[in-house]
Amino acid sequence: MNRRQFLHTTSAAALTASSCTTTTRKPDALIIDTHQHLWGGGFVNPPWVKTAPEVLRHDFTTAGYMEAFHGLNVKAIYMEVDVAPSDHIKEADAIVAQCRARNTPTIAATIGGRPASPDFESYVQRYAGNGIVKGLRQVLHGPSTPAGYCLRPEFVRGVQTLGKHGLNFELTMRPTELHDAVKLIQQCPETHFVLDHCGNGDPKAFNPKLGPGLKRSCTADGWKRGIDAVAAQPGVMCKISGIVAFVPPGQWRAEDLAPVVNHCLDAFGPDRVFFGGDWPVCLLGSRVRGWVEALDQIVA
Repeated sequence: MNRRQFLHTTSAAALTASSCTTTTRKPDALIIDTHQHLWGGGFVNPPWVKTAPEVLRHDFTTAGYMEAFHGLNVKAIYMEVDVAPSDHIKEADAIVAQCRARNTPTIAATIGGRPASPDFESYVQRYAGNGIVKGLRQVLHGPSTPAGYCLRPEFVRGVQTLGKHGLNFELTMRPTELHDAVKLIQQCPETHFVLDHCGNGDPKAFNPKLGPGLKRSCTADGWKRGIDAVAAQPGVMCKISGIVAFVPPGQWRAEDLAPVVNHCLDAFGPDRVFFGGDWPVCLLGSRVRGWVEALDQIVA
């Protein structure tokens, strides 16, 4: 694929957020960030934050998000933050209200939920068709969701329910389980899917000198095979996001992220990818501008 051609494709317009450091980008060019997290500050408080790395144990509010993207024309799609199930409605109602107020960059949302729960359809009906909620996610790489969880019959039925109501499902899962994603996708032909974070591809898997001694979450070849299998499913989108959180801060360069980004671009093509900032989780590896600048170098 011609990377410069990619920059000019319509569906990849959000990814041209990465061109914020080039002289060819118009100063007011719109950036669509499809992966914005918010927590604390009177919003919601995910339980996992208490044991997260110190850099994430803070309030991350809209004001902080706007500061992180200062000087850029950004609109955001909120991404659920894995709150306790008892807080799903609180989180969803709060972000829907924020979007309706139209006084922040956040214009739409992917909410949290549990597709396998018995009352899932009534929960989905609460938000389907409101023009703000575009889809739903349940994080699938935690201890409560072992390998194969997404293929349980009750989970599959829940994901099928999303398609019936015009909502997508976002896949955030272990990179070693991408073939499970394929099986789920094939059982839900009416549901659109988004693969988050390049399928959680680990840049360290491509470079033994990057973060020596740090655990690799996958092998390069195994991840590539998984990505190719997911990309072969029609209608699945890939979010170019999240991978900078895998690299040690201050010890990486754009070329270290390039193998993951480039393979996703080649596998999915320019019409099936878009940009996600993953703020503030990106701070595990870089400030968000560092991620944006690296992406600019990769796709230029």
